Amino acid sequence: MTLVIEFIRPYRRAVAGALVALVFTAGITLSLGQGLRILVDQGLATESPENLAKAIGLFFILVLGLAFGSFARFYLVSWIGERVVADIRKRVFNHLIDLTPSFFEQNRALEIQSRFTADTTVLQSVIGSTVSIALRNTLMLIGGLGLLFITNAKLASIILLGFPLVIAPILFFGRRVRALSRLSQDRVADVGSYVGENLSQIKTVQAFNHQPHDRRFFAQVSEKAFDIARQRIRQRAWLTTLAISLVMGAVGIVIWIGGLDVISGQISPGELAAFVFYSLLVGVAAGAISEVIGELQRAAGSAARLFELLQTKPERGPAEGSGRLPTSVSGAIVLENLTFSYAGRDRQPALDQVCLAIEPGETVALVGPSGAGKSTLFDLLLGFYRLDAGSIRLDGVDTASVPLQDLRRCFALVPQNPALFHGTVADNIRYARPQASDAEIEQAARIAHADEFIRTLPEGYHTPLGDAGQGLSGGQKQRLAIARALLADAPVLLLDEATSALDAESEHLIQQAMPALTQGRTTLVIAHRLATVRDADRIAVFEEGKLLAVGRHDQLIQDNALYRRLARLQFREPRA
Repeated sequence: MTLVIEFIRPYRRAVAGALVALVFTAGITLSLGQGLRILVDQGLATESPENLAKAIGLFFILVLGLAFGSFARFYLVSWIGERVVADIRKRVFNHLIDLTPSFFEQNRALEIQSRFTADTTVLQSVIGSTVSIALRNTLMLIGGLGLLFITNAKLASIILLGFPLVIAPILFFGRRVRALSRLSQDRVADVGSYVGENLSQIKTVQAFNHQPHDRRFFAQVSEKAFDIARQRIRQRAWLTTLAISLVMGAVGIVIWIGGLDVISGQISPGELAAFVFYSLLVGVAAGAISEVIGELQRAAGSAARLFELLQTKPERGPAEGSGRLPTSVSGAIVLENLTFSYAGRDRQPALDQVCLAIEPGETVALVGPSGAGKSTLFDLLLGFYRLDAGSIRLDGVDTASVPLQDLRRCFALVPQNPALFHGTVADNIRYARPQASDAEIEQAARIAHADEFIRTLPEGYHTPLGDAGQGLSGGQKQRLAIARALLADAPVLLLDEATSALDAESEHLIQQAMPALTQGRTTLVIAHRLATVRDADRIAVFEEGKLLAVGRHDQLIQDNALYRRLARLQFREPRA
């Protein structure tokens, strides 16, 4: 919980105010016992209306103080809980979006999302409520014990004898509850991950009539989560039952012994009433503490899961590096013996000693079978992974030494499956340059041949899009991605299969937008359709991570067997 304290520390004044209110309300609650003693001994026992009125007046003053103190305590503690959890969420999110894609390849994104939502909700509940309850009842317990001894030391000693019997089960069950709480949170994350995964791919689920299997599997996942939760609940229930039974049992014995002392005249009825009040207060406080310990253990599990994310170090921070690119980047790229393997696949490099020099403003097409390393090259250019060997130089500067945020400003990416976000059409185009004006957005859309279809939408550029751009065709999404890349105005353009999944009309429109998109920019194009890259300045042929040949279409037809085979399959060209 050390890191939780770190988040609370900036709000020391609010914490101090909450503690003052907490001590104040606890003090008033404890004072009610003395008020009860006065009411019995000086009000009821004396049969004096004046004394009774004074005792009742004191009681109402204490009640008003308790009410106002409780308001301050509740407001401040709840505010601290909400404030701290908001800070934790921001810290976790800011950290997550800087982690490299390899982290998300090894961890389910939806499970991480569950941690981000469910675990922070648990922390909010604990910091904004449970901690306050625990502290208040701890004060009640300590103060009540002290007043028990002040009121009657003999009876208080009897109460105290029962405390070892309460502490032992709290320590025993507390450890078990914490372990089960962590496991329970993991199972809840599994449930959330499975739901999110299926709902995000609902068309595929329904197209293959997969619902019966999903229902069965989800039932199993849910039952596993329930079984762990049931074990945790049982441990907490035993913890609470034992604590209350033992403490209240001791209170019952005290009432019996105290009653005998009142009958014999050794103590007054008011003293016994006050003692019983404090005994009940101590018993309730002990029971509440034993109950909230389970919540605190659960929060510790949630905090551990969140801080696991915070303690995950990115392979390369966004501001890491001392290299500096020129003020105006021309887009010259040099790959020197570039070698890279994915984690766990060291024996099969995704790229193996690739050497290639690309001139500023040149259009180079990357072709080859699936798995040849073309998309991996794009990932390395964007700094998503560290190189195993070799280097990438942009305008003569080693990109490994350049801060990622500076490096990525030099690239505009148009992916095969455009990533569109929840928001308006304008928001999605503006994603490349958040400060862009409406006029700049519309100009980029016109060049990308997207303006026409955008204006037919219900609210034009302000039309909200569903998740992942639901409601738009593939060609429309691709044109929005091109408009976004135009708005980025980067010196290097990366086109990843930009037209592979489109119909002829959409492909034609996008091909019309290409000259404006590539003009004055270094352009790298991944393509399986060789017809789309025949006119490229050069074509680089990849296979199994190796660069086999570089040249123009006609030259490669003559000199490279792989390219000749690919061309023959697509163009039905005669054998050379």
